[in-house]
Amino acid sequence: MKKIFVKDIQERVLVEAPFLVRNKTIGMAKNGRPYMVLKLMDCTGEIEGRVWDRVDELSDLFNKDDFIQVSGKANVYMGKMQLVIQELARVEESEIEISDFLPVSSRPVAEMVGELTSIVEGLTDPDLRGLMQAFLSDETFMAGYTRAPAAKAMHHVYLGGLLEHSLAVAALANDISQRYSDINCDLLVVGALLHDVGKVTELRYLRSFEYTDAGKLLGHIVIGVELVEEKLRTLQNFPQELAILLKHLLLSHHGQYEYGSPKRPKTMEAVILNFIDDLDSKINGLRTHIDREPDSESSWTQYHRLYDRYFFKGTSAKPDPESDINKPVEKRAKPVGSVERSGTGQPRSRFSNTLGEQLQGVNLDLLGSQKQDKNDE
Repeated sequence: MKKIFVKDIQERVLVEAPFLVRNKTIGMAKNGRPYMVLKLMDCTGEIEGRVWDRVDELSDLFNKDDFIQVSGKANVYMGKMQLVIQELARVEESEIEISDFLPVSSRPVAEMVGELTSIVEGLTDPDLRGLMQAFLSDETFMAGYTRAPAAKAMHHVYLGGLLEHSLAVAALANDISQRYSDINCDLLVVGALLHDVGKVTELRYLRSFEYTDAGKLLGHIVIGVELVEEKLRTLQNFPQELAILLKHLLLSHHGQYEYGSPKRPKTMEAVILNFIDDLDSKINGLRTHIDREPDSESSWTQYHRLYDRYFFKGTSAKPDPESDINKPVEKRAKPVGSVERSGTGQPRSRFSNTLGEQLQGVNLDLLGSQKQDKNDE
């Protein structure tokens, strides 16, 4: 049984424990000597490990996705805990409990499955309820749907993350539907439950989280539409128009072509799904970013590359002595979005603040009339 977890590691403590190797990199120092950087993980989080001596010898003992027993001293560097490793050895999977090493949702799976079942039973549209019941009765599908993470790196990156995210988006869908009477609530809720269903196949999650070959070649949007179509073929007299509207929700939920959507949202339900999916993803991603620095005394997080900013954690943390809080606040232009790619290759939104960036590429035709967007069918 694992005796110390990542979340419990304290500075200057000698750590002797097994970890799962999520990543392994060999580098060369300025003095010409090799060093090794490891990303070690267990179910409570990740910690960086560094090996400075006997690098070639120790590197030959294991590979990425192996379990290793390490002995090293913990210290805080740049606000993050790391291990300086002196000894390590490969550990067989039969000697460990796999549940100790992969991050899991804070919500019990049985609880989430119960909520999912309740939502499906509450659907008033018999066709959509029948479709969801077909998914629920598919044991192979449910085994993946309840275990898969929602992403490889961006949000809900833990076992059960896909189901947790889908339920959260479905709850938002239901809340919004109560406010606007002209929304097809059942369609929007089912779209929320199925919008990322392709990630069951897109991702590999037996050990560390990676993309499958199908995930890299097709992506979860295409895979998801295929899964829905397979289930629709097993149902009799499912309305064709309803099937098209549901597939459109999956095809358009990323919102823009440059974000990976084959289609842009063109129904009220599709527009809403795009926004609430993005909302829940960003809230979870930001929470995870803040929680990665429990040892930092600064009231600000480290720089977030995707969002192109630092985030304020609150006054409970000690103020950063380098803070510019007493300096005059510079007025900035209203930010506009531009596209930046994440580490997973997905284009993401970042924000620019300068007027020059906002006007770059804009045709200032002050006399001409506005032209219709020709890209929109």
